[in-house]
Amino acid sequence: MNFPVIKGAAYTLIQANDLLLYQGTTQTIERRNNPQSEHLQKLPEHMRSFEDAVSYPPNQTYIGNILPDDLQQIPRPWFENPVENASRQGRFGEIMPEDEFYGLMKVVDSFELVILDGTFQAAVKEKLLKHPVLNDIKDIGKLDKDPESQEKIENLVAEHDAQPLYFEGKLVGCVKKAHQFDEALSSEVMLGNLANKASSVLTVKLLLDRTDLNPKDVEYIIDCSEEACGDMNQRGGGNFAKAIGELCGFVNATGSDTRSFCAGPSHALVEAAALVQSGIYSDVIVVGGGCTAKLGMNSRDHVKKGLPALEDMLGAFAVHIAENDGKSPVIRTDAIGRHTIGSGASPQAVMTAIVTDPLDKIGYKITDVDRYAPEMQNPEITEPAGAGNVPMANYKMISALGVKRKEIDRKELMQAVDSFGMPGYAPTQGHIPSGVPFIGHACDLIMDGKIDKVMIIGKGSLFLGRLTNLFDGVSLIMEKNSGEVDTGDTGFDQEGVRKVIAEAMREFAKTLKG
Repeated sequence: MNFPVIKGAAYTLIQANDLLLYQGTTQTIERRNNPQSEHLQKLPEHMRSFEDAVSYPPNQTYIGNILPDDLQQIPRPWFENPVENASRQGRFGEIMPEDEFYGLMKVVDSFELVILDGTFQAAVKEKLLKHPVLNDIKDIGKLDKDPESQEKIENLVAEHDAQPLYFEGKLVGCVKKAHQFDEALSSEVMLGNLANKASSVLTVKLLLDRTDLNPKDVEYIIDCSEEACGDMNQRGGGNFAKAIGELCGFVNATGSDTRSFCAGPSHALVEAAALVQSGIYSDVIVVGGGCTAKLGMNSRDHVKKGLPALEDMLGAFAVHIAENDGKSPVIRTDAIGRHTIGSGASPQAVMTAIVTDPLDKIGYKITDVDRYAPEMQNPEITEPAGAGNVPMANYKMISALGVKRKEIDRKELMQAVDSFGMPGYAPTQGHIPSGVPFIGHACDLIMDGKIDKVMIIGKGSLFLGRLTNLFDGVSLIMEKNSGEVDTGDTGFDQEGVRKVIAEAMREFAKTLKG
């Protein structure tokens, strides 16, 4: 079968201290109900510097400068063991500071909703003009227009017509509401949507920079973030995908948005693979942007335990899926795992549906897969909040299924976990941790001949929408390319066939003469 391939991936982190303090949902609710709370008073003392965020080992792993296996060797707590001489630039992407991100939000704003202080805007423009992938972005000229006074910004925020944008504790701008009465176009929603769009655009531009993909060759874009854009009559109507593509030069592309909570990226990857394998589109981009609502979700527990507020990062990713080139890792579309409506909600039932069932389809054992990438949340974020080590819990369940299937000896359960598992390193951005952070590393490891097979696992909690109690889960297998590409050739030597037919006809003519 002529499987589609993954040709590249990019990853972005934006350190967002002030967005955490003023736009994270947990902090926003507390500020409304108890603005003088002890937590809100102490939280600023627990914010990291940009340098601390860049040197944090999981963040360096996310952007590709550290392999997950190497992260495993760094003692925890990781925030006490920073990476020396760490760079904001990585093999797969970068870590961006908050001030540059505000400038990018204004650049991607199509309706003049982002307002920046004149002095701040001029300083940010200079930084973006020096940025390696954003200096030529469409509409960067918006940073020459409409700077506002501090007084105007303060009035918009005070009158509740705009969400404040702070940098290092100083009010430097705001995001206005897009409609006087429509809650779907409120300033809070528009800030989240513009942050999502800006982080997605940055990540796709980084993907283009790190691959040989021509923007004009992209035919379809699938956005799989956790935001939804629309107005009061179609609150999730979309379309983030085309809005992102517009700024990335995808003039020949169309696109759409896919949503399924944390499992959304896996659904989007399967959809992209199907579109390519069917021949409908040859080059598809899957992208997921950052979620401001998730910033500081567990900050209360971090502050109580005297830890840094580690949920200060917006995360984003982009993946390029294309026709088989004979070398890039393939997606085994004949072995897609899916948690069906009738699968059941127990952990064993979920893992059976999305791990062992697809393996059985192609005759693989659990131990045939070199690496599993399930929910890759950073345990230094989740453990203080009582959620445990999420990746480890998944690995133990997979290994236990192997014991049950007699593919792993009971005494070797943890050895198997060590073999196919890896530490979590992704920010708790909902959809971002679910499998996709490892795709970039997996491509490199497969192409370098170090591993052959990887399973990407996405899981989601559909009950959060209060319409069903169902869970969700989708998986796909990345595998080393066999190098055999189906070009549509029948395999027959047509010239040889013609010669055989001609010789037969000559022999037949001789018999007629005889």
